[in-house]
Amino acid sequence: MPLRACLLSGGESRRMGRDKALLPHPEGGTWLERSLGLLAQLDGPITLLSRHPAHLELAHGLNARQAISITGLREPPPWEGPLLALHRLMKRHPNECLLLCPVDMPWLRLETLRALLHAANGHAGNAAATIHLAHDGQRLQPLLGLYPSSGLLRAQLAEAVGRGERSLQRWLAHQCCRPVCLDPQALRNVNHPWELGPRRAPR
Repeated sequence: MPLRACLLSGGESRRMGRDKALLPHPEGGTWLERSLGLLAQLDGPITLLSRHPAHLELAHGLNARQAISITGLREPPPWEGPLLALHRLMKRHPNECLLLCPVDMPWLRLETLRALLHAANGHAGNAAATIHLAHDGQRLQPLLGLYPSSGLLRAQLAEAVGRGERSLQRWLAHQCCRPVCLDPQALRNVNHPWELGPRRAPR
């Protein structure tokens, strides 16, 4: 299945106290711009899913200035977490391999993404049913993973969402998941202002 990067940027940023996606990144631009630029280096289409008009406007500007292939999707209510967001992305992009990525991993690197893709490409199992998830050495990081939008997984996800399931972790517990160990510093999730310290960037 063809690869499509999907950036999740629809959270409320309550713990940060301000919109994380629009925070300035040390490499230039905002976290959102940096994330979209990073995903663009994979040379495939990108979908940005967000409830925030400012995010979609920023992505539209990147399309115009840098000719990046970004599809901006305005996420409708209810906003009930990443499982429902994944369901919406699978419905919109059937039969593609969705590289799910959160906007609040500001130290994610191209080498990390390529390592995840390499592990999935080298796996001999059922590609249409196997989900490859980032692992930081201590726990899974399921918001960074490769989710095949196959008919099987779309049907299973639609059934779970239809009965009211909203926990991504619970749904994944019933799927064929393969952890991929990646650089824990690159996978660091930033949620609080005090985490924006001088030692934040991985070496």
